Amino acid sequence: MQPRNMSMSGVVDLAAVKAAQEAKAKAEQARAEAARQGGGAAGAAITPASLVIDVDEAGFERDVLQRSTEVPVVIDFWAEWCEPCKQLGPLLERLAQEYNGRFLLAKIDVDANQMLMQQFGVQGIPAVFAVVAGQALPLFQGAAPEAQIRQTLDQLIQVGEERFGLTGLVVDGGADAQGEQAPAAPEVPAGPYDALLEAAVQALDAGDLAGAVQAYKNVLSDDPANTEAKLGLAQADLLQRVQGLDAQAVRKDAAERPADVGAQIAAADLDLVGGHVEDAFGRLIDTVRRTFGDDRDAARVRLLELFEVVGAEDPRVTSARTALARVLF
Repeated sequence: MQPRNMSMSGVVDLAAVKAAQEAKAKAEQARAEAARQGGGAAGAAITPASLVIDVDEAGFERDVLQRSTEVPVVIDFWAEWCEPCKQLGPLLERLAQEYNGRFLLAKIDVDANQMLMQQFGVQGIPAVFAVVAGQALPLFQGAAPEAQIRQTLDQLIQVGEERFGLTGLVVDGGADAQGEQAPAAPEVPAGPYDALLEAAVQALDAGDLAGAVQAYKNVLSDDPANTEAKLGLAQADLLQRVQGLDAQAVRKDAAERPADVGAQIAAADLDLVGGHVEDAFGRLIDTVRRTFGDDRDAARVRLLELFEVVGAEDPRVTSARTALARVLF
């Protein structure tokens, strides 16, 4: 089963905010169902051994995509003949136990699952990816140091909690380092802006882009740092800009008038909506390189806006920021 909404595949998920809301709703429903059955978190409690699972192509939909609506799923691509894998694999398994349900480790043998390896664009192993609320992103390749891996996992868990409302799994018999029973994850109350964010998602579903933009702005007026609202506003603004554009005419105009900043900006918007992330970034970086004054600033500002659409954690954004800095300084 092909992974959906893979950020590293070149496709920008312009429904990311909707996916976040759906993932949050699923987690809340699971917690409510668990509470009715006498549990206290998202889904039934699992055993510590279940925090590390072997996954194949047939079970990818169930074991990775579906589980990623409850908890971040870290994927370890490995092979029996790979010596670095023999160092990294046990470390990841130990960390999965130590993090006690804050992420799930899925191990994929590349020799037996060539299709998944190709779909994720794995160039070498060991390679580690993550899937959060159905969206995949690369983490690192090779046997990285433990401190770096911990930092990466902490950032992943933070994104899962803040953007998608993923609070992890309850581990039956989970214990801390002193052997004491780990406390159950606390109930997460509804945020003060959930109703406004839901209104924005409903507006997007209805095609009311202006209404979605206003709803996100209403959140940001009170909470300027709200990650979900900032992402949603950037995406809704983009969709509003390209709405009604004649794609063929815009691309023809950009090709015939490379010095026209407005034409390049419009084409970059279409590039991004079409999933051509590197093309959009590269077009605007080249425009910044060739221009000065207000024209340069316009291209630079639009590029920063497109960074918001893709997300700061995306490695393509990191690379483009570095390239932009070289051009500017």
